[in-house]
Amino acid sequence: MPAAKVTDLTGPERSTAWGIGGTDLGAPTLTPDGRLLLVFGDTFDQFRAGGSGWRAPTALFADPDTSTRGLRWTGAAPGADGSSTRAGQLVPQPHHTRIRGFPISTQLPSDVVRLGDVLYLQVMGCEGLGTVHFTELYHSLDNGRHWSSTGCWWPGDHWNGWFQNLSWCPGDDGYLYCVSTGFKRDKGLMLSRVRVDELTDPHAWQPWGWTPSGGWAWGEPPGIVLPGAFGEQSLRRIDGHWVLSLFDAGHYRIDVRLLPSPTADMTTAPVTTIAQGTAWGQEDHTQGQIAQLYGGYILPGSTLADVHLVISQWNTGPANTPYKSMQFHVDLTTVHVTASSERRQ
Repeated sequence: MPAAKVTDLTGPERSTAWGIGGTDLGAPTLTPDGRLLLVFGDTFDQFRAGGSGWRAPTALFADPDTSTRGLRWTGAAPGADGSSTRAGQLVPQPHHTRIRGFPISTQLPSDVVRLGDVLYLQVMGCEGLGTVHFTELYHSLDNGRHWSSTGCWWPGDHWNGWFQNLSWCPGDDGYLYCVSTGFKRDKGLMLSRVRVDELTDPHAWQPWGWTPSGGWAWGEPPGIVLPGAFGEQSLRRIDGHWVLSLFDAGHYRIDVRLLPSPTADMTTAPVTTIAQGTAWGQEDHTQGQIAQLYGGYILPGSTLADVHLVISQWNTGPANTPYKSMQFHVDLTTVHVTASSERRQ
């Protein structure tokens, strides 16, 4: 069942009032003061990838009452830049600098989550668009306006490079559950968890893996819970179900899986393709046919009958435009969730 476009979220007449012309991604969460926050990736003044005003990550605030009608922006996070109107860079380091001895060209967000009165953001320290040298956790104590490092970070090759691009969601048991993969879109998914009160302890995270005696357990070397070649993910709970949106780079599409629990067998879970990549000139955004698509972040306020997602598009041709984030929606009520067993070899 294809997703249908609601509106463009960034670009001319959408985000330029806050200094955002071209940008992508848009990982969302609700802030403690009740606003909707979306965190974007590489951001530029013009409606393209490249040019003046390069900063990342950036963030915009929206009215949550508009989350299912087409987001209405209400402000920007100044971040380290300090501007009251222009979307600033959330991390303090400039582009093309050395951090922890590594040459870092940009720092890109994976996902953001609210835990109590604190927002947490994971970023990837990237050299170009191919090498992640480290990942790091930032937090905000003022509803997403300003961010600082928690001091928690991992080398890029942590867990064999499968803990770079991630998405997370808290459960009812005191744990935050996380799906992750590599940045290059050439790996499958792994699963990990951490107690919420130990989130910023890099040694407290537990991978989900296959035991020597057979079966899956926490604390084992990380296993592949879903083989493939994946990019951006979004793990959220909707109407009592765990919902995973996933950019399947290997098949050039965005799929959504419905799970009864994070440890359910993702290889047999109900899955539907909501957006399919296509060539330029063959698009139909009313039927989820999108050229050079990626992303797929689930917006707060979604129900299974009306799931709203942020999907990115970047024409990597010579003009590097359009380069934007868009809002789509889809009805998933016909996808039947079953009590999938935990994955077995």
